[in-house]
Amino acid sequence: MADFVLVHGGWIGAWCWCRVRPLLLAAGHRVFTPTLSGLGQRAHLLNPDVDLSTHIQDVVAVIESEELQRVVLVGQSYAGMVITGVADRLPECLSQLVYLDAFVPSDGQSLADLVGPQMMASLKEAAKSVGDGWRVPPLPPQACGVSEAQDVRWMARRMGFHPLKTMLEPLHLTKQNCTVPKSFIYCDDPAMGFFEGFVEKAEVENWNLYKLATGHTAMVTAPAELTRILLTIAD
Repeated sequence: MADFVLVHGGWIGAWCWCRVRPLLLAAGHRVFTPTLSGLGQRAHLLNPDVDLSTHIQDVVAVIESEELQRVVLVGQSYAGMVITGVADRLPECLSQLVYLDAFVPSDGQSLADLVGPQMMASLKEAAKSVGDGWRVPPLPPQACGVSEAQDVRWMARRMGFHPLKTMLEPLHLTKQNCTVPKSFIYCDDPAMGFFEGFVEKAEVENWNLYKLATGHTAMVTAPAELTRILLTIAD
């Protein structure tokens, strides 16, 4: 039995795992799906001071308060930033670090560094236009690889603003090298366009690398296939 901690990406919440969670539970594992501060059912906590450190602490608190050990820690998209920080804080509690079509930062990098100046300028302008300068409105679900009309409507109803500061704060790592085994799951149909470099990193550093023929939001568009990969990683 493994303890899965599934961390959602930007603009969404723990609700995004509702198709994967029961499949992992049915396989006999425990599953924890924290919602990051200011998002999902914790949207009431959204404020200008919520940053990357806040989100890292959100997940650290779950692992510590539940006294979890040998955690399979999964981060989707933006949450690659978060799980990297958690692994730096609690490596002894983790058995696997899984990047689900996610950003893989190095020490001193922010999400803004990884998405590039053009994309970041667009996000900042959106925040300035409709988010009081500090809340970034969500991308449309279609931009995240969701095409089924019912899924698009379901996600659009639930997606909300994301705190800009989480994208600007650099990640500061205290350890020289994270020895937790790592996997990267690359969603390539259609590819989002930000993650090819991390696939190369995974290949060079001999991570477990999986490719999933679905869009960026695999937990919505391909839950069964994603679950099979997660169970393989946990074995």
